[in-house]
Amino acid sequence: MIRVPRMATAATAVLALAVGAPGLAYASPQSAPAQPAAGPLSAVPPGNPDDRLPEGWQITGTDAGPQLVWQSPRPVPMGDARVEFYAGDTLLGRPEAAKDGRTFRLTLDGAHVGPSSDLRVLAGGRRLDTAGAEDAADRRGRAKRPVPPPAAELPAHSVDPGLPGTYRTTSGEYSLKDVRLPGFSAPVEMRASVVAPTGVSGPRPLALFLHGRHYTCYGAESSQTAEWPCKPGSKPVPSHRGYLHDQKLLASQGYVTVSISANGINAQDHSADDGGAQARSSLVRLHLARWADWAADPAKAPAAVRAASPADLSRVLLVGHSRGGEGVNRAALDSLTKAPADQDGYRGTVRWKIRGTVLTGPTIFGQNPVPDVPSMTLLPGCDGDVSDLQGQIYVDGTRGISRGAALHSAVYMVGANHNFFNSEWTPGQAEAPADDDFYTGETPDPVCSPGTKTRLTAAQQQKAGSTYIAAAARLFVAGDDRVRPLLDGSNLRAPSAGPARVLTHAVGGHRTPAFLPDASVKVTGGRLCAQVDPEGPDGCLPGDGSVGSSPHFATWETAPEPGRYAVAMRWTRAGHATRVTPAGPVSLAGSKALALRVFVPPNTTGTKLDIALTDAAGKRATLGRVTVDGLPGSDRTTSLWGREIRVPLTKAVRAGLDLKKVAALELTPRSRSGQAWLMDGWGWRAGTPVVRPATLPRVDIGRLTVKEGDSGVRTYRVPVKVSGPGTGQVRLFVAEPGAAATTSRVVTVGAGASAIDVPVKVKGNTRYGSDVSRNVFVKAVRGVVVGAHLGGVTARNDDPMPKVTVTPVADRVTEGKALKWRVSLSETADTDLPVGFLLLPVSGGKELSTKDVPKSWLEEHFGGSPSPARPLSKVVQEPYLSAFVPAGKAGTEVSVPTVRDTLNEPEESLRMRMITYDESWEPVEGPAFTGTVRNAS
Repeated sequence: MIRVPRMATAATAVLALAVGAPGLAYASPQSAPAQPAAGPLSAVPPGNPDDRLPEGWQITGTDAGPQLVWQSPRPVPMGDARVEFYAGDTLLGRPEAAKDGRTFRLTLDGAHVGPSSDLRVLAGGRRLDTAGAEDAADRRGRAKRPVPPPAAELPAHSVDPGLPGTYRTTSGEYSLKDVRLPGFSAPVEMRASVVAPTGVSGPRPLALFLHGRHYTCYGAESSQTAEWPCKPGSKPVPSHRGYLHDQKLLASQGYVTVSISANGINAQDHSADDGGAQARSSLVRLHLARWADWAADPAKAPAAVRAASPADLSRVLLVGHSRGGEGVNRAALDSLTKAPADQDGYRGTVRWKIRGTVLTGPTIFGQNPVPDVPSMTLLPGCDGDVSDLQGQIYVDGTRGISRGAALHSAVYMVGANHNFFNSEWTPGQAEAPADDDFYTGETPDPVCSPGTKTRLTAAQQQKAGSTYIAAAARLFVAGDDRVRPLLDGSNLRAPSAGPARVLTHAVGGHRTPAFLPDASVKVTGGRLCAQVDPEGPDGCLPGDGSVGSSPHFATWETAPEPGRYAVAMRWTRAGHATRVTPAGPVSLAGSKALALRVFVPPNTTGTKLDIALTDAAGKRATLGRVTVDGLPGSDRTTSLWGREIRVPLTKAVRAGLDLKKVAALELTPRSRSGQAWLMDGWGWRAGTPVVRPATLPRVDIGRLTVKEGDSGVRTYRVPVKVSGPGTGQVRLFVAEPGAAATTSRVVTVGAGASAIDVPVKVKGNTRYGSDVSRNVFVKAVRGVVVGAHLGGVTARNDDPMPKVTVTPVADRVTEGKALKWRVSLSETADTDLPVGFLLLPVSGGKELSTKDVPKSWLEEHFGGSPSPARPLSKVVQEPYLSAFVPAGKAGTEVSVPTVRDTLNEPEESLRMRMITYDESWEPVEGPAFTGTVRNAS
C-alpha cells in the first residue's frame, strides 16, 4: 500500500525541532484544512513584477481568492504563542500551518497587504521571518549597551512562603471518563495528579493546576506529535505531572492540590477563535464539579482523592501555565458569570469559589482579565515562547473596569525561561523529549544564555516559582496580609527564591486611581503616547528598536489600537520637567504614599527623578527624589517593564496641599539625559481589602457559519450576547474587507442599551473556493467583562472541488531539458488547489538518479543532496513533489529539470503517481505516469 501525505489536522500535524532563531516562537496548526508546501516559493506576486516579496514569501491566486504564503527555512515547533502575519503594524491574520511545519498560508479575504517590505511573521511578539529573529535596529541599539553587574540584592522579607510546611502528604492519580467539549471532534481526557495533606481533620483549600500548550504524544526516536488520542506505539506527554514540585510544597502547607491533563485540548485548539480558552475553562470546571461531588459523597471518589484530606471548595486557587493561564482566567470569569451554553462544556451549577489565580508565562489572546478575582502573573524574563510577555495585561487590563479592590500583581523573574516551570518540559527531568525554549543560536545572549550571571538553572527557576505560587496562595486564599509585600511592589524578596532576582508591582488592592493616562490627560514637557502604535508618530516607543519592547504594550487583534496610553519622557538636560494634568482634580486623601509605575531603557542605571504634586489652588510640594534602574535586557528580551516607586505623601501634608484636590503630577529628571515612561500613578496604603465582585454585564461574541450560496447577496448578523445586569462600555472592532486597518467604536451595553448590531454581506457563486470570514472583536472599557472576545460570520464554500487531470507536455526528452506535464482543472477555482506527485521506483530499466537533476532543484523540493548518487525515488523517504494550481487559473505546469553530462548511458526514466485531495482534504491516489530521458551524446 502506498503511503501518501494527508492534509494537516490537529491529529496529523508534523511538528519538528527548534526553529533557527533566537527564542522559540512557536507555531501551531491554526485551522484545517491546511495545504501542503507549494515547493519553491516565487519572489514575485502575480501581476506585479516590480513589487518583489522578501525571500520565502509568495502571493498566490487572483483577486477572487488570494493567499499570502510564507515558508520558514526550518520547521516551527509547537508551543503557546500564535503565529501571525503582519503588514507593518496591521495584523493580517493567523495563517494555516501545513503538515510540513514550515509552510503557512493565509487567505487574505480582502485584507490590504501594503508594501512587501513591511511583511512580518510574529509569534509572541518575536519575529520568525528574519535571520536571527531581530531587526537590524535592535542589533544597533540595545545590543551595544552592556548588561550591568547584578543589582544589589533586595532586602529579605521576614515572611518566607517557600518553606515547607508540617503536613504529611500523599500522592496519586485519577482517570475518569473522557468528556466532549463544544467545537472539538475528539473527546478530552479527565486525568489528574493529586498531592494533598493526609490525616488532617476538616477540609483544606484546593489548588488546581493547568498546564499549557505542548506536544501531546511521543514515541520512539524522540518523535513528538500533536495528535489525540495518541496512536499505538506512542504515549501521552505527561505535562500534568510537571508541577509536582509546586504541589508538594503547597500540600505540605495544608493545601489539597490537583494538576489536570489537557492534551486533548492542545491537539484541537487550533480551530478555536480564542485559542482554546473556553475549552480549558470548561475542563477546569468539570474537574471542580467532580471535587464538589466527592466532597458531598466521599465514598464515590477515586482512591487518590479518598486518601487525601477533604477539599474545601469555598477556597479555591487556580494556577495556570502559558495557555493554561488564559484557561484558568476564563474559568474564574465563568464561575462568576455564565458562559453561553453553545460555547461551554460545563452546564452545571457553580459550587465553588475562586479566591485567586496564579498565571505563569500566560497568554491572553483576548486581553480580557477578570477584574474582581485577585491574580498574580509571573513574567519570565527569558521567555522564548510567549516572548512579548503579554501576561502583563492581566494587571494593566483590569484598570478602571470594576471596583478595583482585587490586587493584581506582576512578578518579573529575571533569567527564567518559559518551559522550566514545568519539569516535564525540562531537559534532564522530563519523561518525553524536552528543550530550553530560549534558543541562543550562534550568538550567546548576554542575559539569557545558560551560564550567564542572570540566567537561572532549571532547579533555581522551579524553586523560585514554587515560592511565589505559595505566596499567592497564602495571600489570596489564606488571607495572610503579611505576605503581601512580596507581591505588591514593596521591593522585598522571598529568601526561599534563592538567587533569583524577582521584582514586583501591582494595581488594585488599597490603591486609589490618580494618574491613569487617557485621551483626556494633558502632558507638557513630555508627550501622551499611544501604547499600541509601534512605528507611528504617536507611538510610545521610537520604532527603531533602539530601546527594546515592553510587555505593557503587547499588541492585540489590531494595531494601532485606540484607548491605550502612557506618558513618554525624553530629556537632554537635567531639570526638564514633565507635567501630567488629569481632566479634573483627583483625590489622594487617605493614602500614605504616591505609587508610580515607571520604566527606563534596559541596562541603564541611576535615572533620578524628583516627584512633585500641585493642588487645585496652585500649591506645590516636592515629595522626594527616586532612582529608577532598567532591567537586564538584550535584543532578545522584553525588558521595558514598569518598576514600582513609592514616595511618601508626608511632605505634601506638611506643605498644606489639599490631597482631596490634586491637580497635577510633575516628574523632573536630575540625570543629564535619558528616557522614561510613566504607566500610571496611584494613591497607596497598606493592607488587602476584602474583594466583593461587582455585578457586571458580560459580552460574548459568537461565530455564525453559513453557506455562501450560488448567487445573490445575503445579509447576516454577527451573534453578540450580552448577559447579566448593569451597564458598561466596550470598544467594538470590525475588520473591514479591503481596508488596511479595522474600524472601532465605543458601545454601551447592558440594561436599556440597544443590541450590538454588526451586519455582514455574503456574496454567492458557483466556484469552488476557501471559506471567507468577517471578524469582529471586543474589549472592555469600563463596567463590563468580556468572555469570548472574537467572532464573526464565516461563509463556507458549498461548491464541489474541480477534477484534476494530468497530460504530458514533454515526457520524452534528451538530457539537459526538462520533463513537463500539464495539470488541468475541470473548472477554475477561487483558491489554490494542491496537487502532489509521489516519486516511485521504475518498473523496468534505469531510474533517474540524484546526479541527473540540478542540485538546486533537489534542495528546493526535498532538502536533499545529490551525493551519494541514488535513484530519485530514494532521495528522501517517500519523496513528494508539491505543486498547486493558482486561484483563477485553469492549470499549471509541473517540470523536472535534468542536467547534461558526458556519460554514454541508456535511457533513464522517472515514475510518479499523482495525489489529489477530496473535499475533506483526504489524499486520493491518481494515475501513475512515466517520463523518459535520452542520452544527448
